[in-house]
Amino acid sequence: MSAGGLNLTLHVWRQSGPNKAGKIVDYPATNISPEMSFLEMLDTVNEGLITSGQDPIAFDHDCREGICGSCGVMINGAAHGPMKQTTACQLHMRTFKNGDEIWIEPWRAGAFPVIKDLVVDRGAFDRIIQAGGFISAPTGSPQDANSLPISKLDADDAMDAAACIGCGACVAACPNASASLFTAAKITHLGRLPQGQPERYRRALAMVTQMDIEGFGGCTLFGECQEACPKGISIDTIVQMNRDYIVAAASEREEKVEMGAG
Repeated sequence: MSAGGLNLTLHVWRQSGPNKAGKIVDYPATNISPEMSFLEMLDTVNEGLITSGQDPIAFDHDCREGICGSCGVMINGAAHGPMKQTTACQLHMRTFKNGDEIWIEPWRAGAFPVIKDLVVDRGAFDRIIQAGGFISAPTGSPQDANSLPISKLDADDAMDAAACIGCGACVAACPNASASLFTAAKITHLGRLPQGQPERYRRALAMVTQMDIEGFGGCTLFGECQEACPKGISIDTIVQMNRDYIVAAASEREEKVEMGAG
């Protein structure tokens, strides 16, 4: 081992396909620079596997800057690893010690079926967003910045919720595999702004309904989702979502009653 290099043992979930049985396979990760990111460490291990004629470990990645939300694995039982508000691609190997054993698994949720190894299908998130539909924001020349006054509290809440990158850590960390934090963030970041008001309640009803259709578990406000979220999104957004959903559901029932009476 060169000065400063880490020798680690990786216990990695390997699964060749969605309908195949999976198992944990052990791999050595030798002479790993502490300055590498976690994904760069996996790249190094994969180079060795490819050189020796073995199938490399499949894992999701894209921007590697903590923005896109593509990366996502359980590292020693924690979504994205031991560092709070840090994605797997921004987790550096200096977090670990020489000789450590690291367990690496995919997100575990019925709504996130494994595609291969550490890659899961997060298409359910896309369908929840699609259920939200559109906003009635007029297009054309840009409006003056002061034409739509927004309180600082609303602006801050909307921006905080909009920070969600859709990685799925909240689902993987939740004991119920609930997608409530993700869905609430997407509902709240529009629901706190003037542009999102025309479809606000219809959007909440449609997105929560789609979330249930996808098979995610129910939320019991356990709070592990906000602890695992790499962007620190608060479960206060779930309160906002529940309020909007209740209003939307009540309004829908009233409309049905009125139509029946007519």
